[in-house]
Amino acid sequence: MATIWAGIDSGKQAHHCVVIDVAGAVLLSQRVGNDEAELLELIATITELAVDGEVCWATDLNAGGAALLIALLASHGQRVLYIPGRIVHHAAATYRGDGKTDAKDAKIIADQARMRTDLQPVRQADQVAVDVRLLTSHRLDAIHDRVRAINRLRATLLEYFPALERAFDYSKNKAALTLLSRYTTPDSLRKVGVTRLTAWLKSRGCRNSAKIAQAAVDAAHAQHTALATELVGSALVTKLAARITAIDEDLAGIDAEIAEHYAQHEDAEILLSLPGFGPVLAATFLAQIGGTLDNFDTVDRLACVAGLAPVPRDSGRINGNLHRPRRFNRRLLRTCYLAALSSLKNSPASRTFYDRKRAEGKSHKQALIALARRRINVTWAMLRDHTLYAEPALESVPLAA
Repeated sequence: MATIWAGIDSGKQAHHCVVIDVAGAVLLSQRVGNDEAELLELIATITELAVDGEVCWATDLNAGGAALLIALLASHGQRVLYIPGRIVHHAAATYRGDGKTDAKDAKIIADQARMRTDLQPVRQADQVAVDVRLLTSHRLDAIHDRVRAINRLRATLLEYFPALERAFDYSKNKAALTLLSRYTTPDSLRKVGVTRLTAWLKSRGCRNSAKIAQAAVDAAHAQHTALATELVGSALVTKLAARITAIDEDLAGIDAEIAEHYAQHEDAEILLSLPGFGPVLAATFLAQIGGTLDNFDTVDRLACVAGLAPVPRDSGRINGNLHRPRRFNRRLLRTCYLAALSSLKNSPASRTFYDRKRAEGKSHKQALIALARRRINVTWAMLRDHTLYAEPALESVPLAA
């Protein structure tokens, strides 16, 4: 049983640690760098303070800047609790003083760990889950970079060639991006003509070359005025098109790497057997749950963490008022939602369940959330029993939500 509590206000460069006893008295308040030698010295100092008892550590981060600290604590057999920053922020309002310092936050973290019994311990994920978590995070960053680059490209085209901006969907049409690597102005497109442009696109492996060429030349004939922004704008568009193409190539490599690492996990085949899960979504799901169900006591707890278990907000005579929880794993929710959406294409059971919810008056989003919640139960049972998914007969699909 813990006799002292160590609260860590984690940061990128340094952490602040406050240690309190059973009565809440401060035994130590110290700032340490995010460095292995300093952290090991801190761990040794605090374990000595515990004498014959145990130390309960608590931190407001469970990754990022706190990763080294958590790994060192785990290697020393120390128990670590995770207190989300949102809880620390709201708890701070109940403590005396309006000021905010790292030392005060660390003391609040330690005090909350001392008093609360509902905090979750930080558990180390398996190696595959750690690898795919980094890769899927990197993939999401690359997708965001791609969206920003496409938005900049469209905005730049609007400055000097609006007809070409609306001619194509640059987020999906790779041939249009290939076109912009060389032909970016109305004059250049009119000069090259449909026939030569079709041959040029076809030589670069573009699909629907004739259709793309015709649309681009038609856009050029719709504008004969050269704007003052054309010279610089066209150069920027060429660079942005090249950047988007490079990101697409990077994403293809990331996807292959994710699939390679994910295939090494013992439950890889189980998740892939469930309709809606491809290698990327399955790897993201695995990464967000830490690679194992051991991090969750029940399937309801997993659903709650995923934001798929509504919580009541009753007051007075108002009851039955259910809402999405404020604290949940947004990436896990996104993964479950996208997998549920994808399953509608190739799972009759999912389609039947979705259609029934729509017939009950649920919106498209509400029906998908209900389907995602139902799939959490299925996924839990599959991982628990180590069994592959078997599509049920339509008449055996449960009618209850």
